[in-house]
Amino acid sequence: MAAVAGVAVEPGHWIGGERVSAAGAFEDVSPIDERPIAEIARGGPGAVDAAVDAARRAFPAWSRTSREERARLLHAIADGVDKRVEELAQVETADNGALIRSHRRGVMPRVAHNFRFFADWLLRLGHEDFDTRGHINHVSWDPAGVCALITPWNAPLMLATWKIAPALAAGNTVVLKPAEWTPLTASLLAGITAEAGLPDGVFNVVQGYGAEVGGPLTAHPDVRRISFTGSVPTAKAIAAAAAPNLTPLSLELGGKSPLLVFADADLDLAVDLAVEQYDNAGQVCLAATRLLVESSVAGEFTERFLAKVAALRQGDPRDEATDIGPQIHRRHLERVGGFVRRAMDAGAQALLGGGPNEELGGLYYRPTLLTGAPEGAEILTEEVFGPVLTLQTFDTEDQAVAMANGTRFGLAATLATGDPERARRVTSRLVAGTVWVNCFFVRDLRAPFGGARESGMGREGGDWSFDFYCDVKNTVTAPWAR
Repeated sequence: MAAVAGVAVEPGHWIGGERVSAAGAFEDVSPIDERPIAEIARGGPGAVDAAVDAARRAFPAWSRTSREERARLLHAIADGVDKRVEELAQVETADNGALIRSHRRGVMPRVAHNFRFFADWLLRLGHEDFDTRGHINHVSWDPAGVCALITPWNAPLMLATWKIAPALAAGNTVVLKPAEWTPLTASLLAGITAEAGLPDGVFNVVQGYGAEVGGPLTAHPDVRRISFTGSVPTAKAIAAAAAPNLTPLSLELGGKSPLLVFADADLDLAVDLAVEQYDNAGQVCLAATRLLVESSVAGEFTERFLAKVAALRQGDPRDEATDIGPQIHRRHLERVGGFVRRAMDAGAQALLGGGPNEELGGLYYRPTLLTGAPEGAEILTEEVFGPVLTLQTFDTEDQAVAMANGTRFGLAATLATGDPERARRVTSRLVAGTVWVNCFFVRDLRAPFGGARESGMGREGGDWSFDFYCDVKNTVTAPWAR
């Protein structure tokens, strides 16, 4: 048992309704001060086989459980999350370094909402029967089987439950592989599901490294769905592992999203949107890290932006007054710094930041704004996943759209303009799974979510989630003889 932020956390796997230890362990380090906070069970093929087998054995009974009972249990899990918001917030802040105030006010309540939403959506899921020459068509959603869910470190519990909730609601059983840098709240969630009365084996957690757990899990012949959020290279490895079994995939991958600011925009709003891209220390896949600003207002925009960022407070994420916390890991900090150094070596200039925060030390990287990068530069085309924004200017609408679409990604885009007609024209031409106009990060679980190009495959949310986690079946019945 580990004590993290005063909360007891079990370090073992959760398989078949029991805590399972492992012969080996790995060290979980807090990004706040780079100190070890727990020794976590290090899984491998044996733990994967045990978890998949437990999920496979639990599937027949769970898949036959009524929609109403499944929904009741999901609401009971949400109730358990609501009761433990403070504990979950404290543990996740210690584990991934995100702001305690965000976890308390937004992230953990959203975790509970994920379960409630899909519980309620399940009860309304359906399609009207329709007639074909007197034959009745009836569409149904049949549970698919065991689902392998592999989740990232930047919003561990929220992103995990965005997959877990619809998978369970659909009548599937789950094996979750959380990120090895942030394993703790997945363990707490396992306890919450047990307290809620979820049957043994319906939800399982295997901790460990990607190659040792993720590899055998995604290649397992008894897994019928794989949902992954993470990097493009890892997604390609998962797709290769899943290919021999033709296991369906849902992939939410990286981004290099633009924020387009036109001269007719409310500049105060545009600046606020731009500063918001430093949220979670820039470790957000949807972040609009490329600021594309119309030339005629670029100077004023930049002046206001720099003044606004200067007021941000960087420091300990456990302090409610902190605006920007640390990077997740030493390796990640070095990766972020490498992008900035290479960009500056290639001619970019730092209008803000440009390196680690020397006063704080550790894993704290200063909010950075780069300008002057040449067209096609790495810093303009590759995902940094840190508090690093770039500034470019444009003169025409066509030029703005071309620049916005000028990467291999297509996860999201944000647009600031005061002209509704321009908004309609531009959004129709942007390659992105989600476009925000004069707002950012407004998310509704009824809406489809996913990416274009190398930002992903498939859509989840509302009916789209059930379409993925189920085998959608059409039953056609001839007229009955009288």
